[in-house]
Amino acid sequence: MKKSYFLIMIVLGFCTCKKNTDNVSSPRVAVYVVGTEFNGYAKIAKYWKNGKAVALTDSTKDAYGESIAVVGSDVYAAGGEMDRSDYTAKYWKNGQATAVTDGTTTAGTSSIAVVGSNIYVAGQEFNGSNGLSVAKYWKNGQAISLSDGTRWAFANSIVVVGSDVYVAGTDRNEAWFDVAKYWKNGQAISLTDGTRWGEAYSIAVVGSDVYVAGREYTSNVCVAKYWKNGQAVPLTDGAHLANALSIAVVGSDIYVAGWDGNVAKYWKNGQTISLTDGSKNAWASSIAVVESDVYVAGTEYNGSNGAGVAKYWKNGQAIALSDGTKDASANGIVVLKR
Repeated sequence: MKKSYFLIMIVLGFCTCKKNTDNVSSPRVAVYVVGTEFNGYAKIAKYWKNGKAVALTDSTKDAYGESIAVVGSDVYAAGGEMDRSDYTAKYWKNGQATAVTDGTTTAGTSSIAVVGSNIYVAGQEFNGSNGLSVAKYWKNGQAISLSDGTRWAFANSIVVVGSDVYVAGTDRNEAWFDVAKYWKNGQAISLTDGTRWGEAYSIAVVGSDVYVAGREYTSNVCVAKYWKNGQAVPLTDGAHLANALSIAVVGSDIYVAGWDGNVAKYWKNGQTISLTDGSKNAWASSIAVVESDVYVAGTEYNGSNGAGVAKYWKNGQAIALSDGTKDASANGIVVLKR
């Protein structure tokens, strides 16, 4: 339950391991994780490169980091920062902020993609006339609306393939049920039928195949699932609240990260791999696969003080990015070969 940071407050997680910023990644790769950490005064948007923190905001205003992309030596992050009384949608390139909204209404970004010289960020902006949110993306700061503003809508993930722009998100229907959907070049494709709640959080495109991760409610319980070309594949059995927040496809293998009950998990081809033992609430936010190694970013509760610990797991082995003294979360991950 993590997207649309300023609208959906997530239960933060726990870590039993101590903070370790030495040798946290293989010498063959660089691990970038974006997230948020409270410093006692404000929430700071930041990212960690191989465990070393880089602040994106100065703590004078609340901010959050949600998504990260790395191209060559350039590091891009998407999120938002509080300006006046509202969040402004922003992205950062090498720490330099660019606002894509003017701060007059609440807005935020959830995902970033960089293709050549073009920077795409997906998110939502509240409609000042009726207080509802419009799903949209920005290309080089230019807004493209995906919904009409008559109902709630959110854009949670963006992928660009050639000249095609794919955005996954949620758009509420006339019956006020959220419909999981994606847009290809602005054209909406519904993944759920609108008779019960559905949400889409992550999208991947491989060739002509479109994969979307999310959830759908069944008998008041949300089932984590993904859709391949619109065909749903359940990942959980409905025994617990669950969600699928991130998807990656490598060859014929489909990896999905999320949570089931209070356990952070990922699924490989539908098979469950638990990252936490269920003794504390936790979730997995983002997944990346490099060669045979699986990296998952997420958050666990710290049982001693209730603060979230930002962390990632490499092949199930946890590496803490924050020390647990103050609230933190890890929301996106990118892993590059050196």
